This record gives sequence, C-alpha cells and structure tokens, in this order.
Amino acid sequence: MNEAGDDQSARDVFRLDNDTLAFRFTATLTNRNGSRLERLTSPQRLELWLRANDLMNTTARATADDLRDAQDLRESIHRIGTAVCENRQASRADVAVVNTASELGGAHLVLHDGRALWKSTGGSPIHNALSIVAADAIAVLGGPDRDRVKACQGDGCTGLYVDTSRGSNRRWCSMNICGNKAKKSAMTARAD
Repeated sequence: MNEAGDDQSARDVFRLDNDTLAFRFTATLTNRNGSRLERLTSPQRLELWLRANDLMNTTARATADDLRDAQDLRESIHRIGTAVCENRQASRADVAVVNTASELGGAHLVLHDGRALWKSTGGSPIHNALSIVAADAIAVLGGPDRDRVKACQGDGCTGLYVDTSRGSNRRWCSMNICGNKAKKSAMTARAD
C-alpha cells in the first residue's frame, strides 16, 4: 500500500468500529501497552481517516504540521479518557489541547441526502475536521456519558469506549476484536 492508502480502503488501515468518534480517533494508535501500532503514519493517512469518517470531503491536503496536531490531539483525548476511567483529574495541558482544537474549527452539521454531514466554513478543512473530533471528545468526556467511559480490558488494547450495556458490565471496546481474542485465549488456556 502506498502512503495515500490508495491500494486499501480505510477499513483495511483503521479500526472504525467504535460508536464514539473521538474514541475511534484514539484507535489510530493501538497496542499502547505493548508493541505500539501507529496508523496515522503520514499526512495522507490523516486525510484517509478524516474522509472515512465523513469529516472532510474536499481535496484539501494535510501537512506534516497537521499530522503532528492530530497526533497531539489524539493523545490528549486518550489521556483525558484514561483519567476519566480512573476517576482522576486530567492534566491541564491535555485539556488545553482539546479545548484549543475545538475552538479553532469552523464547521457545522448539514443534512445531505438524509445523512448528517459536517461542512467546513472557511479556514483549514483539516483543523475544522479536528475541531469536530475535539468537540465530540468534550461532549463525551464532560457530558452525561462521562461515567460510562471505560478502557478496554483486552490484552494490550486500552481502547476507550462508552459502555451502553444494560448492566454497565461491558469489558471490551469491541466484542468482534478484543472480546473474541479474549474468549479464544481463555478457551486455549482451558484446553491446555
């Protein structure tokens, strides 16, 4: 695959299964507690992720600075989310990164062909898209679902998710990925 992702779809490159946009964004870096896997490896990969999430439908091009800003935002969101999970105060620096990213954007929702889509209104389409991710993080991490934010218990994952299960007892960010791995591992351990 080339850096632009032309040979594979975004679904082949990224985990796009999280219902929460901000946490889907934090999943562009996985295995944080093990062999880290960075999926935002280039400005083109950032563009691919933004387009796959309907945050940018223009021909705008991301720069190396945009990529650094995106990675900084992603890590701040993840650290704040982890602090929420652990019932501790997030760092002021991380909060400032997320708040600033949210403030920099100029985008609004539009209804297009029966779907809600974000439309940029001037400025940098990349910063506008990142401001949407930041605003989503703020709404989840500071809103009524705050107490439902959890970190995945899958081996090495630490992915964030909102636990919407009836008993509030969900353990994995994705049953199809981390849940299945855990169940297979448990079955193998019992068989040994």
